[in-house]
Amino acid sequence: MGILESLRPPKGATHRKKRVGRGYGTHGKTSGRGHKGQGQKGTTPPPRFEGGQTPFIRRVPKRGFRSKFPKEYQVINLRDLNKINANEITPEILWKNRMIDSRFKPIKILGDGEAPKNITVKVHAISESARKKIEEAGGKVEIIPVT
Repeated sequence: MGILESLRPPKGATHRKKRVGRGYGTHGKTSGRGHKGQGQKGTTPPPRFEGGQTPFIRRVPKRGFRSKFPKEYQVINLRDLNKINANEITPEILWKNRMIDSRFKPIKILGDGEAPKNITVKVHAISESARKKIEEAGGKVEIIPVT
């Protein structure tokens, strides 16, 4: 038997669970729950329930809009494209070079860094600064539709 298996809490640090509601011999008639009311049967409401008070989520003003289905892009900067030795950048090439986490999420190029010379980029989205830098360096940008 190893050291980890023999570890026990110090004596007196733990105690047995109180078995309530198992007859008159254990902790009295109502087992510490009191008489009548919601908590007597063990069917308490969820923690967010506030009794008769207007719930917090209804008291707080709502502003703006958040989509339940936002478009989440995998972001790559221009300086990262310099690490790839290819004339054409596609999602498959980015996947093979381990620059993206998923083959199925759309990809967006951002304009941080310098663009490689004479490169063709095929991605789902691109920032204006990145497009400008790629085209100034003699490259082309093709947008793949997001499915």
